[in-house]
Amino acid sequence: MMSCFSAAWFVNVLIWLIAVCAIVAIFRLVLPIVLNWLGVAGGVVMQVLNIILIAFVLIVLVYLAYDLLMCAGGTGMRVR
Repeated sequence: MMSCFSAAWFVNVLIWLIAVCAIVAIFRLVLPIVLNWLGVAGGVVMQVLNIILIAFVLIVLVYLAYDLLMCAGGTGMRVR
Protein backbone atom coordinates (compact mmCIF):
# COMPACT_ATOMS: atom_id res chain seq x y z
CA MET A 1 0.00 0.00 0.00
CA MET A 2 1.25 3.48 -0.88
CA SER A 3 1.61 6.02 1.85
CA CYS A 4 0.38 9.55 1.31
CA PHE A 5 2.78 12.09 -0.17
CA SER A 6 5.38 9.43 -1.00
CA ALA A 7 7.25 9.28 -4.29
CA ALA A 8 4.99 6.46 -5.52
CA TRP A 9 1.89 8.49 -4.65
CA PHE A 10 3.26 11.53 -6.50
CA VAL A 11 4.02 9.40 -9.59
CA ASN A 12 0.50 7.97 -9.44
CA VAL A 13 -1.06 11.45 -9.34
CA LEU A 14 1.11 12.59 -12.25
CA ILE A 15 0.03 9.57 -14.30
CA TRP A 16 -3.63 10.43 -13.62
CA LEU A 17 -3.07 14.04 -14.70
CA ILE A 18 -1.19 13.07 -17.86
CA ALA A 19 -3.86 10.54 -18.82
CA VAL A 20 -6.67 13.07 -18.35
CA CYS A 21 -4.81 15.74 -20.34
CA ALA A 22 -4.13 13.25 -23.15
CA ILE A 23 -7.79 12.19 -23.33
CA VAL A 24 -8.94 15.81 -23.45
CA ALA A 25 -6.39 16.68 -26.14
CA ILE A 26 -7.38 13.72 -28.31
CA PHE A 27 -11.08 14.55 -28.06
CA ARG A 28 -10.46 18.21 -28.87
CA LEU A 29 -8.39 17.22 -31.88
CA VAL A 30 -10.66 14.54 -33.35
CA LEU A 31 -14.16 15.84 -32.56
CA PRO A 32 -14.15 18.92 -34.83
CA ILE A 33 -13.02 16.78 -37.77
CA VAL A 34 -15.71 14.16 -37.20
CA LEU A 35 -18.49 16.64 -36.42
CA ASN A 36 -17.68 18.78 -39.45
CA TRP A 37 -19.52 16.20 -41.54
CA LEU A 38 -22.76 16.95 -39.63
CA GLY A 39 -22.85 20.60 -40.69
CA VAL A 40 -24.85 22.98 -38.48
CA ALA A 41 -25.94 20.21 -36.09
CA GLY A 42 -22.27 19.40 -35.57
CA GLY A 43 -21.73 22.76 -33.86
CA VAL A 44 -24.39 22.01 -31.26
CA VAL A 45 -23.07 18.50 -30.71
CA MET A 46 -19.56 19.92 -30.32
CA GLN A 47 -20.72 22.32 -27.61
CA VAL A 48 -22.49 19.52 -25.74
CA LEU A 49 -19.40 17.32 -25.94
CA ASN A 50 -17.22 20.21 -24.72
CA ILE A 51 -19.48 20.59 -21.68
CA ILE A 52 -19.23 16.85 -20.98
CA LEU A 53 -15.45 17.02 -21.39
CA ILE A 54 -15.19 19.95 -18.96
CA ALA A 55 -17.40 18.09 -16.48
CA PHE A 56 -15.11 15.04 -16.75
CA VAL A 57 -12.03 17.16 -16.04
CA LEU A 58 -13.71 18.81 -13.07
CA ILE A 59 -14.76 15.43 -11.63
CA VAL A 60 -11.17 14.22 -11.88
CA LEU A 61 -9.92 17.41 -10.17
CA VAL A 62 -12.44 17.00 -7.36
CA TYR A 63 -11.36 13.38 -6.96
CA LEU A 64 -7.71 14.41 -6.71
CA ALA A 65 -8.51 17.26 -4.30
CA TYR A 66 -10.45 14.84 -2.10
CA ASP A 67 -7.51 12.46 -2.19
CA LEU A 68 -5.16 15.25 -1.12
CA LEU A 69 -7.44 16.16 1.77
CA MET A 70 -7.67 12.55 2.89
CA CYS A 71 -3.90 12.21 2.82
CA ALA A 72 -3.44 15.46 4.74
CA GLY A 73 -6.00 14.30 7.29
CA GLY A 74 -4.25 10.97 7.68
CA THR A 75 -7.16 8.74 6.69
CA GLY A 76 -5.45 6.98 3.82
CA MET A 77 -5.05 6.70 0.10
CA ARG A 78 -7.71 6.14 -2.59
CA VAL A 79 -6.05 6.72 -6.00
CA ARG A 80 -4.95 3.44 -7.57
